[in-house]
This record gives sequence, C-alpha cells and structure tokens, in this order.
Amino acid sequence: MLYERLDERRRETARRLHDVLHGETVGTPQALTERDAAAAMYTDRLAALRAAEHGLAFGRLDTEENETRYIGRLGLLDEEHEYEPLLMDWRAPAARPFYTATAASPEGIRRRRHLRTRGRTVIGVDDEVLDLASAEQGSRPGLTSEAALMAAVTQARTGRMSDIVATIQAEQDRIIRSKPSGVLVVQGGPGTGKTAVALHRAAYLLYTHRDRLARRGVLVVGPNATFLRYIGQVLPSLGETSVVLGTVAQLHPGLHARRTEPAATAEIKGRAEMAQVIAAAVRDRQQVPRKPIELVVEQQKVRLDRDIANQARTRARRSRKPHNEAKRVFQREAIRLLAEQVARTLGGRRLLSPADLDDIREELRESPELTRELDELWPTLSAEQLLIDLFASPRRLNSVARRIPAEERALLAREAPGDDVPSDDRWTPADVPLLDEAAELLGDDGSAAAAAAAAALREEVEYAQGVLDVLDLEEDLDPELLRATDIVDADRLAERQQVRRYDSTADRAMADREWTYGHVIVDEAQELSPMAWRLIMRRVPSRSMTLVGDIAQTGDLAGAGSWNEVLSPFVANRWRLEQLTVNYRTPAEIADVADDVLATIDPGLAPPSSVRSTGVPPRALRVAPGSLDGSDGLLVDVVGEEREAVGDGRVAVLAPTERVAALRERLLGADGSAENGDDAEDLEAPVVVLPITAAKGLEFDAVVLVEPAEVLAESPRGTNDLYVALTRATQRLTVVHAADLPSMVKRLRRP
Repeated sequence: MLYERLDERRRETARRLHDVLHGETVGTPQALTERDAAAAMYTDRLAALRAAEHGLAFGRLDTEENETRYIGRLGLLDEEHEYEPLLMDWRAPAARPFYTATAASPEGIRRRRHLRTRGRTVIGVDDEVLDLASAEQGSRPGLTSEAALMAAVTQARTGRMSDIVATIQAEQDRIIRSKPSGVLVVQGGPGTGKTAVALHRAAYLLYTHRDRLARRGVLVVGPNATFLRYIGQVLPSLGETSVVLGTVAQLHPGLHARRTEPAATAEIKGRAEMAQVIAAAVRDRQQVPRKPIELVVEQQKVRLDRDIANQARTRARRSRKPHNEAKRVFQREAIRLLAEQVARTLGGRRLLSPADLDDIREELRESPELTRELDELWPTLSAEQLLIDLFASPRRLNSVARRIPAEERALLAREAPGDDVPSDDRWTPADVPLLDEAAELLGDDGSAAAAAAAAALREEVEYAQGVLDVLDLEEDLDPELLRATDIVDADRLAERQQVRRYDSTADRAMADREWTYGHVIVDEAQELSPMAWRLIMRRVPSRSMTLVGDIAQTGDLAGAGSWNEVLSPFVANRWRLEQLTVNYRTPAEIADVADDVLATIDPGLAPPSSVRSTGVPPRALRVAPGSLDGSDGLLVDVVGEEREAVGDGRVAVLAPTERVAALRERLLGADGSAENGDDAEDLEAPVVVLPITAAKGLEFDAVVLVEPAEVLAESPRGTNDLYVALTRATQRLTVVHAADLPSMVKRLRRP
C-alpha cells in the first residue's frame, strides 16, 4: 500500500509539472516568475519521491496505547481515510523515539521494529521489546537497535556512502535535531559517524525550517572531490535537493581548481596575513603619475599631475567602495579638479557660468586620451588578473608582501599562464580563497556580465533574423497576405523564443559568488586554512553553521590546531561543542593500534570506544627494500588475499603520495592507473590506490597500508596522516613495510 501511494504521488506531481511547463501563461514578468517557481518546486518534489524508492519504510513503532507508526524516508498520507498518516517522516517529532527510546527510558514505546528491504520486498525483521526485563539481556549502554546497527556496520562497502537513517543512535540524534542557530562544532574520532550526522542534520534542518532554508539552500563543504563522490547520493536518498556540495576548490563560480603546488606554498597562501597582502595588491594598482601628464582637450591644455591624481585617489578610497566601483569616484573627482584647472586658465570661475563648467567636464569625460590615462592609473581589474599579475611580478610581490620572509615570497612566484591554459589548470585549491578575497575587494562593474549577456542576445537575434529571412523568401505567398516580417522583427522574435531555465536553488547558488546560504556544513573542518575560513564565513553571514571534524586528524599544514583558533576571529567564544564518543566503523583490534598513535599526537585526547570486535588482528608484513612498488609480486598477493577475505567488499591500498602512481600501474594495470585519478568510478572498483590525503573521510572493508615510516616523513603532520590511514578499515588491516616500523604501531601482529 505504501508503494502504491508513492506511485500515485509521483504520477500526480509529474502531471502538475507537465501542466506548469506546457500550460498557457500570460507573458508578464510576474506570471513567468510564478511559473518558474512552480516548476522548480514540482521538479524538486519529483526528485525526492524518486529518491525514496530504496528503503521507503524501514521501521515501525508500537506504542503502549496500541498505536502503530511506520517510519520512513518521507511522509505519506492516506487521502481516502481523512488523511491519516500511512508513513511518518523520520524527521518528524513523533518519529524521534525510534532513535532515542531504550528499555530504561521507553518514551511510551512498547516495541521497535526494524525492516530490512530489497527493492519493494521485506527480507528481514528485527524486533526490540522495550521493557525493563530486556534491559538486562546484553544491550550495550548508549546503543539502540543494536541488531540493525551491527548488520549495517558489518555489511560490505559499495564505494558509496549510504545513509544511516535506519540506525541513528541517541547521541547522534541529539546533534542532528539541535537548533540551527549559531555555530555547532561536532568533534569526534574516526568512525564515530561525523559525516553521517552532518548530512542527516542538513536533511533534518531542511525539513523543519524549509521555508527559510529552501530559498537560500544549504552548503556542504568537503575536503576533496573523491570525498564528495563518496557522499554524493546520501542527501538525494533522503529526498533533499536544495543542497550544494563542493570543496573549497569549487567555491569560486565557474572554477574547479586542479593545479598542484608544494604543500609549503599552499600553507603560505592559507595564512591569515594573506588577506593583508591581497588588500595591499589592490591598493598597489591605484597609482598616481610619476611625472605630470600633458594633454590637449578641445584645444585646452590639461595637466594631470601627482597632486590632482592623489586628491582623486584619496576621495575614491574614502568612499569605502570596492576598487572597480570606486574607480568611478576617482574619475569623477579627477575630472572635476581638471575642469577647475581649465577654468582658471580661462579667467577663473567668476567669469564662467555653471553651464560652462558642465560643458568643460563633459568635454573631459569624452576625451579618449584622458580616459586612457585615468584607466592606467586606476584600472578595472578582475580577481584572476590581479593574482596573475601579482604572482608573476617579483617587484609587486616584494612591494605588497614585505611581512613575508623573502624565501617564502619566492615560493609564491610563478609565471603568468598562457592564454591556451584552461582556467581550472591555472589555479590551485589554495588560490581559491585568495581569488575570493580579491573579488570581494575589487567588486564587479558589470562589464563581464554585460558582455556575456550582449553576446548571447546577439546570437539569438542573428538566429531569429535568419529564420525571418527564410520565411520572407517563400515564393508561394500571396503578396496581399501579411508576412512574418510584417508582424514581428528579429529582436522581438528572439525575446519570445528565449529558453527559460528552471534552475534549482543549488544551481543558482553555485553560479553566484555573492550568494549567502541559510546554513553551512563543513566536513573535515580541521583541514581548512584561515583564508579558507574567510571565504566560508562570507557565504553565511548569519553564522548558522555545523562544523564536524577531529583535530587529531589535521593533516594540512595550514589546518587547525584547535577549534578556538579557528572560530575566535569570527565568533569569539560564541560557539558550542558536541562530542561523539562511539566508534562504529573500526573494530577494537584495529582501534587499539590507532589509539597508540593518537596518544603520540595528544596524550590528553580520549579515543572513541569501539562497539565491536572481528577477531582478526591487524598484521605487519616486512618486505625486501626496493620491492614496495609491487614488482616482486608479494604486494599483489597481499591485495589478492584481502580481496578474497572481504568478498564483495572494497580494498584500499593507502600509500605515501610519491608511491601512488607506481602502485596504481602495478596493481591496477594501465587502465586502472587512469581510472583511479579523479574519475568518478574509482571508489566502486574492488581495489583502489589512494594517497592518504584523498582517503580522509572514506572507509573500506580492508586496508593495505604501505610504508608507514614514509608516511611519517612525508609531512610535518605525518603522525596525523598515519592515524587517518589506520582508521579507514571496517574489517581488516595489513601494513606492508621495508623500513623499520615506527614504535607507535607496536601492536601489529607479525605472522
């Protein structure tokens, strides 16, 4: 019956969308706007209904009053029986006991039932009777629905993150349903479900505050593109489409920065002091002439000297407008001062009327020579051009970045890219916050947008004119009849034939740098640099944010040392902290090894407690020096053993960055080497080879870690990277090494 109702709602929504798109609409701006809004609403609703197909209903609550509530991905009503609920949305307040009720505190619930489905068929049922007697039957403190939870955490990974909507635990539910206002920091060790909590919180907030958040959208920022592919289907499966997923490298419209650079260079660009460097670079482009510029305008000599330019520059800067907007103030003030100069040569202002002065100013404004000189002194700039010029000029860098030591300034220098280099390959992820900072200071005079719009309109008009020309050449038309060209011209036809777009909130937000979101979620938040935080904070002036991460896993050189260090520049101490304390991913045998590394990072950090054991201790295999590229076959055999052990699961080979290419070629072959770059299929392959930086936030059934000593040496934060690598496995861990093992991983078993 539930699926019948779901199908009915799909058909009804599709019919309404069809009617909106194909119905007659009065061509007023208001009517077209209303049509766009309705089309977007029905499109989003249809997407949510389609996404609910898998696992539509996953639970049932039987209350002490003999009421039955089915819990699922969305709410469905029985329209034939006074709109009684058939299925309750998991986010509804009445559904909360499904996640929080325990035998000690049943919250009015007599029995909780978990439904396991495949397609539209129920394949399993797990019941929990919530009475005091069952509280003594072996349930672990703090866990609810333990049978369903264990089934979920032990199943083979698919290469894509699945939602945890059926197995949310009480400590996770409290965070998911907490108020949206202010900055919430969720600190949790590996495997505690931080990412799942963040994504389900996004879905919950859109459900409970839809009027506010659906218009502005929710932004989810992840650490890398691999991670975004991994989590990409979670929110659609929960029926939410008003969410933007992106990395910092993608938060400048039209750009996905892919260029690579040394970690030391990226660290410099991430420092907070780079904001002052960018501001100085903008001011550096606001020049005054070194020597007077002599011009003749309408037979009158004009002298643009340093004093006049300096007065105009001061007036423009005091306007507090962005550079490109302040340019108009600069030009207007310079022309006013030059007009007074001309007036003095003509006998003074007492001999000239206001109309005469207006004429002089107009002549100066229309002078191409003067306009060119003023443009040289105060040029119109894009953020991209500002940074290209800055990094390509040692003189400019030395001028505006004096506080940065000379040897570090040298790391910032690079040649200007050629015109044939694609935009994505011109910029690194660390450049994107600098571009955003520059764009904020420069502003936009609209010339780029106007040029694009004008080009699009010209193309439409040319096409429309071609259509009219063809119609006008018809020889069989009666000369007494009206022709198409008698009724409509090319401009009007182009306007009428323009294709209207029904962009979602996410599409519009990604295309607009100045878009502000209703809520922002940052995963692996400890990795962001101070400059990246400036970019993020501009996207959410309300400071309605959820930050999830683990300080012990900070691997980026510009990353956070503490949450207070991150947040104090923006919200002082006005933020709240929640802790996740249970490790659902990592078996106790592997967690014991990782906990020793955590103690090295910070002895004061308490590791999360694992909820399960596998009985399979992690092992260490020593190989001959020079064989870690897999050429001697041992590493191939190890990976093969792990694949056989996990069956349909996934195996990850995690290695120092310098070894990744050779390992991909050896373990995956020529095709595999290509597929395991940024290609969308790599996480679904039985075996993937990744640098540890790309594995952050991911999980695999088995992990083969190559040469931990090199992981430690690869970065000043190598210990953090090693901790990350050791905590990716859900079942099995093997460490392969030629160099001596670090003492902090002494609990590994040696076969």
